[in-house]
Parts: sequence; structure tokens; C-alpha cells
Amino acid sequence: MLALIAGAAQSAVPGEPAPPFSLPGSGGTVSLDAYRGKFVYVDFWASWCAPCKRSFPWMGELQRRYADQGLVVVAINVDASRADADRFLAATPPAFAVAFDPTGATPKHYAIKGMPSSVLVDPQGKVVFQHAGFTADTPRELEAKIGQAVRGGGAK
Repeated sequence: MLALIAGAAQSAVPGEPAPPFSLPGSGGTVSLDAYRGKFVYVDFWASWCAPCKRSFPWMGELQRRYADQGLVVVAINVDASRADADRFLAATPPAFAVAFDPTGATPKHYAIKGMPSSVLVDPQGKVVFQHAGFTADTPRELEAKIGQAVRGGGAK
């Protein structure tokens, strides 16, 4: 069984290394280390989260738009039941990597407090920013931060 490979004291603090993870995914193992050298938009979601359903199409578009600039999206599901996650994914197919953490260890290591929440990790594995929630304004706000980061300006 694959598990989180991080110490309990870690969290997603901007400028600090992102807690590593290695989790089962729909296409095999999904690990943060596999994306070293790229920006990684890590999204934490659950099947019961209505804003998560609205965020999935945007995240697919985000990955398409910024793929040439080295961005990948990884969505980590935290449902205790894989069947719940699979039903969500059947209704809202992802265009990015999906991992499963039914124990909820990874969001604890990232100090996630609600769904959806996201963390941008830079190519060196350091946290750029963390964001919670998804509203109508979220895509514009996050794309400004992500665009600035991938162009080399960091995120404010």
C-alpha cells in the first residue's frame, strides 16, 4: 500500500518545501517527486463538495493553458470510500492526474482546513501559495498568481 512520505510537523508554508506524497491514482502511483522540475497545482477535493464539481473543468483548462509553461494539476481525493470518488469522476471527468487518500493523511500534512483547497508547488518543490475555497472569482484570482509564478515573478 502506498502512503504519505512526510513528517507530521510539515505543512504548506510558502517558501518551504512542500510535504511529499506518493498515493495510488487512477493511472498508477501519483507522487509529488515525479513532477520535480514543474509547477504542480495540488488540489484537495471530495465527492460531497459542490464547489469541487465546479472547479474540475477550470482545472482541466488551467492545465491545458499552462502545460507548455511546465504546469501540471494533481487532484487528491479525500473520500473514505473510493466508490464515492469514482461516481464523482464518472459525472465530472478529470483532464489531469487524480490520486486517492482515503485516510486523509496528505491534507493533514498540508494543513488543509476545507474543501476544495489548493497549493501551488514550484519546480524546486517549494510551496508558492495555498488557497481555500472556490467561488466565481477564484479562477481569475488564482490564474493571476499562477501566471505570475510560471513567468518567474513568484506569487503575492
